[in-house]
Amino acid sequence: MVGFPEPTMVKTNGIDMAVYESGPKDGLPVVLCHGFPELAYSWRHQLPALGAAGFRVIAPDQRGYGRTSRPEKVEGYDMEHLTGDLAGLLDALKIESAVFAGHDWGGIVVWSMPLIHPKRVKGVIGLNTPFLARPPIDPIMGMKARFGEDMYIVFFQKPGEADALLAKDVGRAFRFFMRKGVTAEEFAKRPESERNLALIKALQTDESQWPGAPLLTDEELAFFVETYERTGFTGGINWYRNFSRNWRQSGTLEQRVRVPGLMIMAEDDVVLSPAMADGMERFVPDLERALIRHCGHWTQQEHPDEVNRIMIDWLKKRFG
Repeated sequence: MVGFPEPTMVKTNGIDMAVYESGPKDGLPVVLCHGFPELAYSWRHQLPALGAAGFRVIAPDQRGYGRTSRPEKVEGYDMEHLTGDLAGLLDALKIESAVFAGHDWGGIVVWSMPLIHPKRVKGVIGLNTPFLARPPIDPIMGMKARFGEDMYIVFFQKPGEADALLAKDVGRAFRFFMRKGVTAEEFAKRPESERNLALIKALQTDESQWPGAPLLTDEELAFFVETYERTGFTGGINWYRNFSRNWRQSGTLEQRVRVPGLMIMAEDDVVLSPAMADGMERFVPDLERALIRHCGHWTQQEHPDEVNRIMIDWLKKRFG
């Protein structure tokens, strides 16, 4: 396995969290936060590279994922809990503050960290996920109006349904999700349901019709499949079931990130397109950007060397 260590179990915010580390204990702490349906293992290429560059790299399986606790109540997965887990992780490791890097859902969490726990954050790296300012209406209502009931985030709101469909054949689910090689132009020619992100419907089409090519090696695929066959998908999907709750709770938060930010965009990510980062400087005044060409959604797994170079260069430039 690509330089992937065994985890340490850490108690934080009422849960047991599996934490994978690399690099010197006295290095600048960099916490890597994964998305859905991922694991700390999604950062398997970054852990050794950033560790070798002198950083203390910390990648947790987050709440509901992998070897970390999976609380039953849906409201246990709101942003207060998700950011609280990371603040508690720093407490457990006796770290005052860190740089937080997040991909996909992990990006939403790390951009929330300086709003909710400002003293714990030295800087933020968003991988594909931009800072998304609080919208004027409930985001689930907005997504439903724009994309319809089958859009995957809207569909995820139904208790148990997506969980069961994905768990029915975990290998198929991961072969469907973890793909590369579809350009934004090609995606624009796909059926309307796909363009409206009706991913659960698309999952049920014939595998020969799926666009792009498999991303993972057999060994990597097996790691994800074995983990999710044990845990199921409910923990991760519960993050989505808190979109409305997070929106209601964030009404008083100032929408401004007062630490250095780095936005790494992927040219062909059709869910989190580079255009979504337009105007981010209004909310993240100290922002640098990088664009990775010919890259889809799974950036740190698809173009690991480029991601490592961009992250290491920025970290050294900004934090020495």
